[in-house]
Amino acid sequence: MAQRVVVVIDMQNGVFSSPRFDQAGRVAQINRLTERADITLFIQHREGAMCEGNDTFNLLPELVQPAGAHYVTKTACDSFWQTELAALLKKLAVEEFVVCGCATDYCLDTTIKVGASAGYAITVAADAHTTADRHWVSAEALINQHNEVWSSLSIPGNVPRVLSTEDIVTEWS
Repeated sequence: MAQRVVVVIDMQNGVFSSPRFDQAGRVAQINRLTERADITLFIQHREGAMCEGNDTFNLLPELVQPAGAHYVTKTACDSFWQTELAALLKKLAVEEFVVCGCATDYCLDTTIKVGASAGYAITVAADAHTTADRHWVSAEALINQHNEVWSSLSIPGNVPRVLSTEDIVTEWS
């Protein structure tokens, strides 16, 4: 059986200092994934005051952080850009993973597109990512639109899958 790997992006105190859609529900879904994963990778964004040693950099306290979890710090929307993520995935022999976290329209979107283009088989946990309302569109609409876009990306032979957390957990059983 393939490893059950989950990549959790930017679920940090500083990111959630502004309201995000269904925070409690999304955290609960992420916890369902991390509790069942063989490997969990937490991606944390560092920018300005949101840096190591500052509580804003820390992961939300309600997130399950399994023993042996891995942590990667990034400074851009792309979790692969100038980080050790690709090297860590290679070291762990990970070629496919589930992705979840925040923000749907920035860091998840960029990471999913870059990762799929690099050949990783990515499954998006459709109900385990979130964002904020934007000036022209609601967070819920953005989440639904991105789930649709990701499931139909034009990457021949490597279109990301978009599944509910329940479907992912069932596959992992």
